[in-house]
Amino acid sequence: MIKRIPISALKVGMYITDLNNDWIPHNTQRRCGIIKREETLEKIRKMGVQFVYIDARKGTDTQDSETAAEVEARNEEALQKAGEQKPGVVPRVSLCEEMTTALGIHSEAQELVGSFMNSAKIGASIDIAPIHKLADELQSSVARNANALGCLGRIREKDNYLLEHSVNLSVLMSLFGQYLELPADVMHQTVVGALLHDLGKILTPDEVLHKPGRLSSEEFEVMKLHARHSRDILAATEGIGELTVITAAQHHERMDGTGYPEGLKGEEISVYGRMVAITDVYDAITADRVYHRGMTPTQGLKKLLEWSGSHLDPALVKQFIRCIGLYPVGSLILLDSGRLGVVIEINEADQRLPVVRVMYHTKFRMPIAITTIDLSQAGNQDRILRAVDPDEYKIDVRKFLS
Repeated sequence: MIKRIPISALKVGMYITDLNNDWIPHNTQRRCGIIKREETLEKIRKMGVQFVYIDARKGTDTQDSETAAEVEARNEEALQKAGEQKPGVVPRVSLCEEMTTALGIHSEAQELVGSFMNSAKIGASIDIAPIHKLADELQSSVARNANALGCLGRIREKDNYLLEHSVNLSVLMSLFGQYLELPADVMHQTVVGALLHDLGKILTPDEVLHKPGRLSSEEFEVMKLHARHSRDILAATEGIGELTVITAAQHHERMDGTGYPEGLKGEEISVYGRMVAITDVYDAITADRVYHRGMTPTQGLKKLLEWSGSHLDPALVKQFIRCIGLYPVGSLILLDSGRLGVVIEINEADQRLPVVRVMYHTKFRMPIAITTIDLSQAGNQDRILRAVDPDEYKIDVRKFLS
């Protein structure tokens, strides 16, 4: 039986199935196996991990635990409660109308961020004006219909993770900022900070940055330096605001002080740092990478709730969930009719009734004609039963998002 136990109950002889530490970016340490030495326990404690998952059938058991099913039920309940807050950002134009513009912005953003990083790497002069212009265009697209850039954010390739992650993070921060009604200048600076938050990786050695296997402890320490490098490069760049520097510098800080580069705790971290920490973790854990299979969007939201308090700001996590929806764009959901559909637009009035693109029938185990359905429309009897892992039916949701 799979159980979640507090780190204090972890002992030699237990079999770990999940270190439950995906909130640690770039962490490529082995995630499962039996604990054979006390030294291993100490390494896990130093990570700041509060709970781990064990398999009681493969190793020593403990009474100080709860089943994975119990944890999942609690996370699901918390997710539903988080969705009961006030409505998020209401689209001004249709998804179809905004998609063409969003495609151009998404493509331009990746190219521009890549060019900016290359210029910084070779020490060339940097013109920040195009980045400011891009941030404004991105914010405008999100204001018109955030679902467009949201769809594109789910169509990603793991070999282009660095650039896509930066763009996706700026989209999420823009949506989050609009939901929280941040002042325009503040929002602009945080979006620029999100776009350039990983700029410091230009100083990370390629053998560490692009290593396909597990990082050693020493390599991980080198990787962690990128947050400080981002801060220093941006602080020295003319035309960069203070909040941009703070946003980039604090994206890996954690509420309990286990983050980096400064090990800040609680409100020592700015609200913008706490916001970007949430969006950064969410985008990272829901992305497929060389060493990491991404969670589904709904699984990712539940993990944010599970890590609230110790690592992430719990109040901001709930607000983030409300602004991107119980079933974020790109989620594969099962309808009570037996059909599967990909969420392409969230419903700001009722998150249980998004717009979905159906393409498969689970009762007949076969594809069906692709149809777009607005679950909120009168006369529509379909309702969502649950979110589904696309691998369960071997469905590539990216094919149905553009």
